[in-house]
Amino acid sequence: MLTNTTKVTVRYGETDQMGVVYHANYVVWCEIGRTKLIEDLGFKYADMEERGVVSPVTNINLNYLYPAKYGEDVTVNTWIEQYNGLRVTYGYRIENSEGELCVEGTSEHVCVDARTFRPVAIKKKFPDWHEAYEKNKK
Repeated sequence: MLTNTTKVTVRYGETDQMGVVYHANYVVWCEIGRTKLIEDLGFKYADMEERGVVSPVTNINLNYLYPAKYGEDVTVNTWIEQYNGLRVTYGYRIENSEGELCVEGTSEHVCVDARTFRPVAIKKKFPDWHEAYEKNKK
C-alpha cells in the first residue's frame, strides 16, 4: 500500500479568530494529499479530465481531534482505503510537527462522464489506473 506524505505550513489566512485552523481548510489539505498520491502512482487528474471524466466527492468524513495552529508544519498522509473499480475511498491522517493527530478521516469519489454525470467504470476507461489502485489499496 502506497502512502503519500505531504508537508503543509499553516498560513495565517487558514486560521480562525481562535488562532487555530478553520475546519474547512483540512478538506483542502486532503485534496492536496490526494492529488500528490495520484501523481505518485504516475497519473494526473488533468489527464482524466481531458478524456471527459471528472471525479466528484460523494462523501467526506473528517474527525477533528487536535487543533493545528498558525506557523506549524502539518503532515498530510494519504492512501487508498478502499477501491471497487467504480468508487474510491481515500484515507487521511493529518498530524502536527509534534506528532499529535489533528484530523483523520476519509473521502469517497466516483468517476463520472463530465457532460452527463453518469458513472464511468475506472477498470474499463482507465485500466492503468485500475491496476495501480488495485495494487495499492489497503
